[in-house]
Amino acid sequence: MNTHHIGTPANRKDGREKVTGKAKYAAEYFAPDLVYGFVVNSAIAKGRITGIDLSEAQQLPGVLHIFTHENRPGYTWLDSHYQDEDSPPGSPFRPLYNNQITFSMQPIALVVAESFELARYAGMLVKVTYEEEPQETDFEKNLIHAYEPPNYKSSPPPKPWGNPEEAMAHAPVKLEQAYSHPAEHHNPMEMHAATVIYGQDGKLTVYDKIQGVQNSQKYLSHAFGIPLQDVHVVSEYVGGGFGSGLRPQYQLFLAVLAARELKRSVRLMLTRQQMFSFGHRPKTVQRFALGATQDGKLQALEQNAFAETSRFEDYSEDVVIWPGVLYACDNVKLTHKLVGLDVYTPLDMRAPGGTTGIYALECAIDEMAYQVGMDPMEFRLKNYSEKDYNKDKPFSSKELREAYRQGAARFGWEKRNPAPRSMKEGHQLIGWGVAQGAWEAKQQEAAAKAVLTPEGKLTVSSATADIGTGTYTVMAQIAAETLGLPLEDVTFKLGDSTLPKSPLEGGSWTVSSVGSAVKAVCEQVQEQLLKLAQKLENSPFSNAKREDLTFSGGRLFVTQAPAQSVSLAEVLAQAKGSPLEVEASLKPAKEQQNYSPYAHSATFVEVQVDEDLGTIKVTRIVSAIAGGRIINPKTARSQILGGAVWGIGVALEEHSVMDSRVGRFMTHDLDKYHVPVNADVQQIEVIFVEEHDAIVNPLGAKGLGEIGIVSVAPAIANAVFHATGKRVRELPITLDKLL
Repeated sequence: MNTHHIGTPANRKDGREKVTGKAKYAAEYFAPDLVYGFVVNSAIAKGRITGIDLSEAQQLPGVLHIFTHENRPGYTWLDSHYQDEDSPPGSPFRPLYNNQITFSMQPIALVVAESFELARYAGMLVKVTYEEEPQETDFEKNLIHAYEPPNYKSSPPPKPWGNPEEAMAHAPVKLEQAYSHPAEHHNPMEMHAATVIYGQDGKLTVYDKIQGVQNSQKYLSHAFGIPLQDVHVVSEYVGGGFGSGLRPQYQLFLAVLAARELKRSVRLMLTRQQMFSFGHRPKTVQRFALGATQDGKLQALEQNAFAETSRFEDYSEDVVIWPGVLYACDNVKLTHKLVGLDVYTPLDMRAPGGTTGIYALECAIDEMAYQVGMDPMEFRLKNYSEKDYNKDKPFSSKELREAYRQGAARFGWEKRNPAPRSMKEGHQLIGWGVAQGAWEAKQQEAAAKAVLTPEGKLTVSSATADIGTGTYTVMAQIAAETLGLPLEDVTFKLGDSTLPKSPLEGGSWTVSSVGSAVKAVCEQVQEQLLKLAQKLENSPFSNAKREDLTFSGGRLFVTQAPAQSVSLAEVLAQAKGSPLEVEASLKPAKEQQNYSPYAHSATFVEVQVDEDLGTIKVTRIVSAIAGGRIINPKTARSQILGGAVWGIGVALEEHSVMDSRVGRFMTHDLDKYHVPVNADVQQIEVIFVEEHDAIVNPLGAKGLGEIGIVSVAPAIANAVFHATGKRVRELPITLDKLL
């Protein structure tokens, strides 16, 4: 019987449900009286509504109600009641609050009807008149109005160290360049939706597309003044999130509004086009100044980042922390300013701040390597950071050198001809590029509950989410390993607001946080089992402590005397048929405060660029990851593969195009907003470097959701330069920019 599960590839516990259609998503729950909503969005970006004519829509048989700012109920409208766990500083958007329009496609009406098709058709008959005001959505034009927010959503930029101005002035080799990253939109397969089941007692069961059910629960409780226990939020399956589900989106508020007023169960799902009406990765411009010696030692580094935000919230990301994490430089200055525009507030998107900041940093570093005449990998290793310069703290562990060694060997980096345009096959220019990355390995406070039945079946639960990362599976593996049970005897429950407290599922901290809580609660079950075992007649465990025991194969052993063992069934018999129930909460250890925990990556890329047409094909990627202890190599590899695929999209395809004449994103469907497809993805290899970390959390795991993407786009950009000799500093790199 195999009870060693951590580090072993395991199939997803939820895999069968997903491929057979048994798994239910937010818009797939039914009630006998279910009705359907459809959102009407604004046609302008700024101004006010002067009139809404509902007459034609209301005449349709089966249209039950149309909610607007003119007839909405008088719920509380305080800013604090609409903030959530992921809110940036400012005044959150409140649907149907008044007649003011603050961004294009703002929801301005909700049609509720007996069918979705009828609600949608009625929405087309709603006639709205506006008084339009001049809007500003041109990012470059408004750079002159950039400001430092009084409070940053993320951490403020680190204070300068050394004397960067003087060091830059005396540096023998200098580089000054700007790099641009476009706005991007989340495009998960599952659109945002909410199904609200209205109970006979007025209590609500809400199925929401969200990455944190307790976040939605608290949001609804505050916004509607509902007792927390009267709102039950469920999200057992999420069809992709990428950060779009960190904040409750407007469909949740509107669906609950309709259900409470009509006293009916309501379903509201956004269309693909409406998925472009809320948060996105912000457009960002970064200006770099680098100074180095002739032999490639960095002497000065300055990074000035400018990123968009809405007019009503100050959204910011950790764009400028990466030089202090990734490079040893004694003279550094970092700034991050915001540009307020008439758009919806940007939103965390896979590796927020890291995807944008590391892209620009790694391209600038690559340019400097060429300028001093060094191999780009050797230049990075020469300026390797042994500590986090931002916080002046040592890393809890760092195996990036080993990631470089293994990644370069697998890729064949030593065969690279350093000269641009020197490698060619027919009409295809071959380019090899490299980049490195990091992502903070955070642990948040989390809780978990464990129930062990007399039959030896274990159920562990926490209110976390699984957005496709494998949470169901790895949590079961951690529990099964801790208690020495077969994996098939362990069930993990999540996505229910009644379960023990969990942080939002994001930031690559779920395994670190919830997984550590699962380990802790199972260790408390061990304590309970030991107490029961000590009641056995002639118990071999009378003087034992938990640390003296081994749990394996459904048995309890004295580690130093394995012959002294007893089955868990015998131990549980002492409980007289009652299951063991334990709940535990775990906070990060104080010792962590003395260290800076990060996962690291080294990414090697090969591209082919058609010399005549400028088309780019990514033919090979090798991604070497130092991510601490790997709980499940199979799901972990899937995480890194997904990040690499998305990195191809970031580098070559994804771009939310704003038409500043009307203030609207014009690429609001998947026929215009391009993402990688099968033909774009060829050979991707993943290497997990062995890394032991006793500080980061009790599991030693660092999280993999973000580290898989951050260094891919810059490695592709650097490979394109090596292939063509042309440096494109504005993403995405499209053939028109090369030609």
